[in-house]
Amino acid sequence: MLRSLNRLLRRRSDTAQLALEFDDRPQSAEALLARLRALGLKRITQCKLTKNRNVMVSFGGGVLRVHEGYLGAPREVHQAIVDFVEGRSRADRRAAQQAILAFPIRTRRPPARRERTHPDDQWVVDELVVWFRRFNMRHFGGALKPVHIRVSRRMKSRLGHYTAATPNGEPAEIALSLTHLRRHGWEEVKHTLLHEMVHQWQDEGGHSIDHGAEFRQKARDVGIAPFARRTLASRSGRGAGSQAVGRRAARQE
Repeated sequence: MLRSLNRLLRRRSDTAQLALEFDDRPQSAEALLARLRALGLKRITQCKLTKNRNVMVSFGGGVLRVHEGYLGAPREVHQAIVDFVEGRSRADRRAAQQAILAFPIRTRRPPARRERTHPDDQWVVDELVVWFRRFNMRHFGGALKPVHIRVSRRMKSRLGHYTAATPNGEPAEIALSLTHLRRHGWEEVKHTLLHEMVHQWQDEGGHSIDHGAEFRQKARDVGIAPFARRTLASRSGRGAGSQAVGRRAARQE
């Protein structure tokens, strides 16, 4: 009788231990990759964790980028990540994307408030709004929603940036660098505006916001350079004897 009871207790203990181990959530990119491979992930060779709240999950070149908040996601969300990568149709990936975005990501601190356009720069915003409407009709058939446009005095290394709407009520917006306008002029700023509008098109169409093949094709369709970075001529000084021309790679996001 005692031997039978010992065997029964041991068997229950082993079962509980197995359930506990299976329920363990990955704590690193390597552990997450192992979990996703166990769920059917095949085409990915490397996993990187990010803190980018605009692009929660993206992949390309064998690299999967996942927001760190998904480490603690349940099995069905991890399965949705696999389905997003391995999906054979756009419908499969869209369904997986919805499941991924439905999982709430909690941050340790509230997101910083967005910078506001300086009153002296409002005329730039007004001009950009006019060009947004023109580009929207010319290249997107007027399908893009009106978006908040902001001019940033802080943005130095980036030319522009598209930010999707956030769960805390912040609307989608396009931010463009005032330094970009001063250094490179209106034609380059309009190019950057159109670049960010392609990201808006991705967002509103339920696509990943990235610089992948879909972005590059749409960029070519609207007539802009299909790259995340642009090499631009920068000018410094306007007086006689103080002219200089340099070249630098600038980021468009």
